[in-house]
Amino acid sequence: MADLKEPDRRLLVAVDMECYSGRDNVLQYRAQLAFQKIMEDACAELGIDRAKWLIQQGGDGELAILPTGTSERTVVTRLTPVLDRLLREHNRGLNREARIRLRLGVHEGLVHLDGANGYPGEAVVTVCRLVDSPQLKVTLRQFPEAAVALIVSDRIFQDIVRHYQDLPPAHFRQVAASLPEKNFEAIAWIHVPGENVAAGVAPGSGSNGGRSDRDVSRDDDGKGGLPISTGSGTPSGGQVFRNIRSRGVNAYGNGNVISTSGSPDAPDPWRSR
Repeated sequence: MADLKEPDRRLLVAVDMECYSGRDNVLQYRAQLAFQKIMEDACAELGIDRAKWLIQQGGDGELAILPTGTSERTVVTRLTPVLDRLLREHNRGLNREARIRLRLGVHEGLVHLDGANGYPGEAVVTVCRLVDSPQLKVTLRQFPEAAVALIVSDRIFQDIVRHYQDLPPAHFRQVAASLPEKNFEAIAWIHVPGENVAAGVAPGSGSNGGRSDRDVSRDDDGKGGLPISTGSGTPSGGQVFRNIRSRGVNAYGNGNVISTSGSPDAPDPWRSR
């Protein structure tokens, strides 16, 4: 077996399209072309040399290993807003099924660049899990007018977002990003350009962005996701109901917290830690 070479510490970006598998062949083809152009245009606008990215392609997105010396601050705080603007321009006038919306994850860590079948490294696994987490998917659905939702690891948030504040740290939402079937859980932070994700759902979109509870709690492939909580705690003097299906007249009382998916005191996976 060949000698194991030293890993490199790199900035990692994972991008995934919402609802890609639900498109027909023609729409998938067009979406791939549009995705590549928009990524190239965004990088060119920011002065980022995308030609130097090491990219592992997927039909609905990509994993990118960025070169040494890349401005982490630019990628973390400026790439998502530019992508959001370019996607809004692209999506204008298109049918909903043809529109492109992206989930974008950013992390950093050690990665082996000479892998036999990709890029080995826990950091690579982490950024891919973050962008595929139900917490990020649900957030993008909560803001139906948004074109991009960003998730960053706690390390990236603390090093870049908190210190430099190019994006308001208070507008990020802390989550426990989790994929139980992959034995993955990590503290992360979610941001939607132009929105205060920490405050809850998009104004005027209702508690679930105009979708049913069943739709909102599912991921892009229609598999079961996580129930959501749109606030950081119980409203003063109010009520919180989760996954309630009721018929007829029901009275739950005042100031109660009702949860049919667990005990009333069970931890909320969306609550900031």
